Amino acid sequence: MTRERGVTSRPFPSSRRLVTAAVRAGRRMVPMVGLFQVDLTAARRTLTSTEPPLSLTAYVVACVGRAAAAHPEVHAYRDWRGRLVEHRHVDVQVLVEIQTEQGPFGLVHVIRDADVRGVAEISAEIRAVQAGGSGTGTGRLLDTLAPALGRIPGLYRLMYAVMSRSHRVHAAIGTVQVTALGMYAGGGGFAIAPPTLASLTIVVGGISSRPVDVDGRIEEAELLDLTVSIDHNVVDGAPATRFAADLRRVFQLDGGPDHTTAARGAVPG
Repeated sequence: MTRERGVTSRPFPSSRRLVTAAVRAGRRMVPMVGLFQVDLTAARRTLTSTEPPLSLTAYVVACVGRAAAAHPEVHAYRDWRGRLVEHRHVDVQVLVEIQTEQGPFGLVHVIRDADVRGVAEISAEIRAVQAGGSGTGTGRLLDTLAPALGRIPGLYRLMYAVMSRSHRVHAAIGTVQVTALGMYAGGGGFAIAPPTLASLTIVVGGISSRPVDVDGRIEEAELLDLTVSIDHNVVDGAPATRFAADLRRVFQLDGGPDHTTAARGAVPG
């Protein structure tokens, strides 16, 4: 068989330069990574209680917000003086794919006060960004400033290095990140995201059906794969484990995260 062979060269998008600079800034972190599964039974009841169904990403964001509020040490960071900074609120970054002039891009959108907001409200906000992402403030900056700034060598790298310990920057962009990869592939599976500026990262993986023990009976259940990554520079393994346990508890709580509070130590046992 004969065919025409060749390669295509095109400019490296300035939007990708933003991503590579963020990953470089995250190299200073020492990530602790945990893989675990949660039962989707309670979540399904909440998500399908409205029409159209609520977003699974929104459900995860609300659960992570409650658990992180109860354990503020897991999304702490160090400032320029070397002090540990803990937020009394939880702002969560979510990656929302939008269309830009340079092609599809994972836009970072910040869900404010995720520890006290309901799943329906968060779901509506995420879908609004998906529908009109390029019209948001971040989307407009991405289309206008990114191409020009990307031509300045090393600017993005310097920018993220400065941002990594800035109190104002973390207040603006949040300290927790939730990214969903499972929606792009069928079946179960875990994913590990590269560290960025967020001290706490949750990666939503795939969904699979497996037999589980329910009150001594074997029943089939849907299980969601989650990856939790926490910066070991600011927290040890024991607090990280307690956070993960509370995250699972909130996720599987009958009624979902809307039926719990965000106060420290208030996650139901």
